[in-house]
Amino acid sequence: MNIYKQAVTCILLSGILFSCKTESAKISKAELTDYKMLKSSEKIVVDGKMDEKAWADAVVVSLDNFYEIKKDSDRQNTKFRMLWDDENLYLFYEAEDKFITARATEQDGQPYMDDCAEIFITPTPIANKTHFAFEVNLYKTSNDIVYIEDYYKGQKGVIKGFNPDFERAVVVDGTINDNSDIDKGWTMEMAIPLVSFWGMDWYHPAEFGAKWTFQVLRQGRNEVEGERRVVSTLFPISDLEDVHNSARFGVLEFASEK
Repeated sequence: MNIYKQAVTCILLSGILFSCKTESAKISKAELTDYKMLKSSEKIVVDGKMDEKAWADAVVVSLDNFYEIKKDSDRQNTKFRMLWDDENLYLFYEAEDKFITARATEQDGQPYMDDCAEIFITPTPIANKTHFAFEVNLYKTSNDIVYIEDYYKGQKGVIKGFNPDFERAVVVDGTINDNSDIDKGWTMEMAIPLVSFWGMDWYHPAEFGAKWTFQVLRQGRNEVEGERRVVSTLFPISDLEDVHNSARFGVLEFASEK
């Protein structure tokens, strides 16, 4: 996206962001979980591999909250790590997957209906009703949007014109869309430029000690046909209809290097 076009979008959104009533009061502070995102002092090459030492030092968490479990094989583990530097947020997903599936190839389509890695981010320390969403399947097809939970008369709003230029890489250990064999899994690495949040991060810029709110998800699609998915999240949600509810987000803290 042209940086000036993105700036206009962000400035317009700033009014929405701070006019929306927060639901964070519904969650006690004790229920919110902080994730300390360490700063990397070395260059991160986005290749779907954890070759850099910084990844070994990063805090590792599991997406242990599962939804729509119907078979024993549905419960598949996902490990997540995150880093930052002065230019980017770096994400790494490490997923077990016996049945690797992907179909969406159209930008801003429905990669979330496939095996997919997702992150929702709001560059404020308090949950509100507007966040940035990045959703990427194993073809590296992305749905990157600005999500407004209560845009008009209780209805959500989705800004599809938010198209940041961000890096992603995937390594698949198995075969896509072939359930005649048992796969091992996949990894996905992303680098999301901090400029993607420009205009909205003025209130809490990315620096040591800053806190943003976020949610991390993995969509698990184990059948080539149909629409059934298994969802796992870092922070628990009440149900799948609630997945974008920012009151359920946790806290992302910009920490110093280890």
